[in-house]
Amino acid sequence: MMPPTPHHPLDALANVAGTKEPIYGPEAIRSVAEEAKTTPYTETAKDDLKWQAMESTCVETQCFYFMTDSGQLAFAQVIYSNVAGIRTTCQFNCKVFSLDGSKPHLWCSTPLNNHEFSEDKTSFYATDCAVELSEDGNSYTIKSLNDERSIVNVTIKRTAPGFKIGTSGTTLFGTDLANPWGSMRHVFWPRCVAEGTIATPDGPVDCKGRAMFVHALQGMKPHHAAAKWNFCNFQGPNYSAVLMQYTTPPSYGSTVVNVGGIVKDNEIIFAGAEGAVTHVAIKGDTENDWPEPTAIKFEWKGTTKDGKQADAVLEGELEDKLDRIDVMAEVPGFVKQIVAGAVGTKPYIYQYAPQKKKLTLKLKLGEEEISEEGYLFSEATFISA
Repeated sequence: MMPPTPHHPLDALANVAGTKEPIYGPEAIRSVAEEAKTTPYTETAKDDLKWQAMESTCVETQCFYFMTDSGQLAFAQVIYSNVAGIRTTCQFNCKVFSLDGSKPHLWCSTPLNNHEFSEDKTSFYATDCAVELSEDGNSYTIKSLNDERSIVNVTIKRTAPGFKIGTSGTTLFGTDLANPWGSMRHVFWPRCVAEGTIATPDGPVDCKGRAMFVHALQGMKPHHAAAKWNFCNFQGPNYSAVLMQYTTPPSYGSTVVNVGGIVKDNEIIFAGAEGAVTHVAIKGDTENDWPEPTAIKFEWKGTTKDGKQADAVLEGELEDKLDRIDVMAEVPGFVKQIVAGAVGTKPYIYQYAPQKKKLTLKLKLGEEEISEEGYLFSEATFISA
């Protein structure tokens, strides 16, 4: 049964801020892993990159991660948020990390005005901002003049196919899954090249190097969809690995969903929903109750195109965290409205990119074993207990 449709804006806000959900149980979620049993993944086409721009409560993002040849780390992100169908807000975020800790990270988060989409919904525009998909569907250009501290003009081009898990890339939520009331969807370009610059007060950041892109849609209240997240973006000379894992709140049976894959230029090695993330070592954060990881293990399992059993492991120390983000302090007011009423919600994101010792991706494809050292950017997010 769908939640009742609010007839008044105040009812709608009450719905949005609404406290804990009832316990629906694991039968009220259909993980994308069900589709992946028969179709582990589908290569992306241009249609998969369309903005959904839902008219109900949602958070939809396009995020571009840059690991530059000069050793810098940055990302740019567009967020489209709808609060209960009564308010749509868009935001452009740009972050340039200070990897050696010698200065603060550059963090710019700007509300966007006059947002619109291209006719085919593959490109996003707002005043002084454009994220455009090329005609051939193989590259994005990201431009933003919204904050003079981070003027973005970067193009990324995929060098390997993109993918979504299963046939739809989507996990469904609801007690009647033929008419779901919520969804979670991810589309990845795991291996791209970038060129262009982010102009900052400390001079231009040359983005030439590796890039990764993810288009994510949380088609419901985010804190109802997931209680915690883990994210891996690994870029090596020949291989890229991505893994996104989320765990639902108890209302949906604390269900764990993994989506990810391993690619190299021009080829997906394997992808699917068989994976795992282990926080190998943790330390209690002294400022809150979250079990901050200090060492991590990412695992992927699947089958290659020619039918070989495939496994991959990336394991090691996370070293000192790059950043810890108090989400409620950082997010715009409209998102606070969404989670303000959630019981026990104090979301934090921990970000890592080990510098002293690079991690090694260990691949086993049938009898063949491959090891490759590379660059990891990782996030561990805690939303609710």
